[in-house]
Amino acid sequence: MKVRKYAAIDIGSNAIRLLTHNVIEEKDKETLFRKSALVRLPVRLGEDVFGKGRISERNEDRLINALKAFQLLMEVHGVEKYMACATSAMREADNGAEVIQRIEDATGIKIQIIDGEKEASIIASTDLKNLIRKEETYLYVDVGGGSTEFTIFSEGKIILSESFKIGTVRLLNDLVHEDLWKELENWLKKNVKGLPNLSIIGSGGNINKLHKMSGRKEGEPLSYIWLKAQYHFLTSLTFEERVSELGLNPDRADVIIPATQIFVSSAKWIGAKKIHVPKIGLSDGIIKTLYYAEK
Repeated sequence: MKVRKYAAIDIGSNAIRLLTHNVIEEKDKETLFRKSALVRLPVRLGEDVFGKGRISERNEDRLINALKAFQLLMEVHGVEKYMACATSAMREADNGAEVIQRIEDATGIKIQIIDGEKEASIIASTDLKNLIRKEETYLYVDVGGGSTEFTIFSEGKIILSESFKIGTVRLLNDLVHEDLWKELENWLKKNVKGLPNLSIIGSGGNINKLHKMSGRKEGEPLSYIWLKAQYHFLTSLTFEERVSELGLNPDRADVIIPATQIFVSSAKWIGAKKIHVPKIGLSDGIIKTLYYAEK
């Protein structure tokens, strides 16, 4: 048996993450991927970029310090390979390339800026195949701070992917026009028309938190009815009540509402009654992509 250490760095619009995995190789057996540690930091790049077009000096410094810490943590874990990806906020920042160069100069970490299509393909390389049944149709919804990626699976295969600039940080800052919601609704209805047995696979920290709050067992889906009721419950509380009474972290207590809105709206428009929550996302996909690219 050989145990290797891989890491993924996900620089999102709402938070940045370092995920480390044990990759367990054994002769004549399938390679196993086991999460070792996860560090999440709420550096909201989207608040800068979506309103002002660039990353502020303050958040640039915070980002560099965070990635210095990530570099040290990878060294302590004995990580042999890593991949760092940046999504919506870094893509749209006027000074994105400059910030990435500063990070590399300060930490040695090289960052790839990926588009929505690449993001969806990386996510699809995760363990979704263990969940997807050929006789059913799934809409994979990955909600981020700056954008949401939608991928339609039918007969066990990806048939279509699209990225929409509807994310939690944009919604919090009133930066999503009603026309874009309508465009998403039309896209969903058009592309799932006639497809059987529709359900949603939800990805992202907010849907994972909602699943935990529901008290359901791992692998047990959320119902559309429960999620809709939970959305109304969350919106009835103040930000302070969501922190003090529900025990949500301050950086989760605000974004969880627009995230729930995206999931509820998507389920309504396609007529899905179930939302599966496998608790996998971009970071998991980066690990798999890194490993199999080597092979």
